[in-house]
Amino acid sequence: MRKEYRTVKEVVGPLMLVEQVEGVKYNELVKITQSGDSETRLGRVLEVDGDKALVQLFAPSRGLKISDAKAAFTGKAIELKVSHEMLGRVFDGMGNPIDGGAEILPEKSLDINSSPMNPVARDYPNEFIQTGVSAIDGLNTLVRGQKLPVFSASGLPHADLAAQIARQSRVKNTDDKFAVVFAAMGITYEESDFFINDFRRTGAIDRTVMFLNLADDPAVERINTPRMAMTAAEYLAFDCDMHVLVVMTDITNYAEALREISSARREVPGRRGYPGYMYTDLATIYERAGRIRGKKGSITLIPILTMPEEDKTHPIPDLTGYITEGQIILSRELYKKGMNPPIDVLPSLSRLKDKGIGNGKTRKDHADTMNQLFSAYARGKDAKELSAILGEAALSDVDVLYAKFAEEFEKQYINQGFNENRSIEQTLDIGWKLLKILPRSELKRIRDEYLDEFLK
Repeated sequence: MRKEYRTVKEVVGPLMLVEQVEGVKYNELVKITQSGDSETRLGRVLEVDGDKALVQLFAPSRGLKISDAKAAFTGKAIELKVSHEMLGRVFDGMGNPIDGGAEILPEKSLDINSSPMNPVARDYPNEFIQTGVSAIDGLNTLVRGQKLPVFSASGLPHADLAAQIARQSRVKNTDDKFAVVFAAMGITYEESDFFINDFRRTGAIDRTVMFLNLADDPAVERINTPRMAMTAAEYLAFDCDMHVLVVMTDITNYAEALREISSARREVPGRRGYPGYMYTDLATIYERAGRIRGKKGSITLIPILTMPEEDKTHPIPDLTGYITEGQIILSRELYKKGMNPPIDVLPSLSRLKDKGIGNGKTRKDHADTMNQLFSAYARGKDAKELSAILGEAALSDVDVLYAKFAEEFEKQYINQGFNENRSIEQTLDIGWKLLKILPRSELKRIRDEYLDEFLK
């Protein structure tokens, strides 16, 4: 039964204090109304101290009169209505349809604050996901059930990469159902239109659930958007037996909203003003991805974040790196050269890549060629830097070839544009084509049997 109180004591920004409450619980959904106003504002219980409840509002408090306000505690947490009909639909950050379509007829309603997976119940990620992007598939392979973030910076085309990955990804060697849950936080109207139009133009919208939180939406709503996305993903993965890829952009906007709410609560700030519990908060989102033993479906997560001041040690990328299994790093230097997507493969890392490649998963030569390409590109970049300082005449004949290899590697392997979808076989073949630039005697990381078979 609903508990309604007229004891609103104070409203400060997105926070409201209600006194003389009984039986109120943390995270409980609250409905706020006032006489003469047909609008119903929503909020959630952020903190309970004796008979006082601190409520976080999901809408601006502007125009709210303390003397007229009534707070009704619903007795339940915020829920998302889920159904298979969600595929192909666009929702706002609170799970309300914004595409002009009908309301979802729910099969069930799920608490968006679901618990992370039990580590004992987790199954190890070991199946290759093909994104169609050579720099990821060939060198920093994504595995089903993995958490692999993209570290970007202001002005770099992470939105285009996010759309490309969401559009092209699929689980190789299986006919199992595949879905994408796309969550955008704090984006502009222009970016929102880009994502919607891109997905509709390519037909990817039919297998996608989109949650869009705009920059002028309340910061509090931004806190719930990734949880809405993960709840939809859990339903599709573990109730509908689908392989689900969750793409989130931009986690930095989420963390900024978290800092704003923390500041309004007058909490003691941690590193750079972010709340001390940000690690735990991010983990409650990231750790909902993975595979569960006995369940056919899975959730693979790609969170995208822009590093403030391009600083990898900033709390947001730093904490994200601790929780996830690697990172894909975008390079401003490559972007200035016109390389798209500008993925810097050397500092990028997928900690689970060895589990998702090889015979029966990608191709038997994948691991050897991957190691050789990494080694050759690193030496080629060193050779190019030496040439820039001392001139090409200072390089040995072999180093000249390595420098040429590095240049062609960026042009042909990394640079593919945002509309080209390469199979893993095409990616591996491009790698072999590039390795022909080097003498066979330099290809020390590849077995002779593979050299005989593929180096033609």
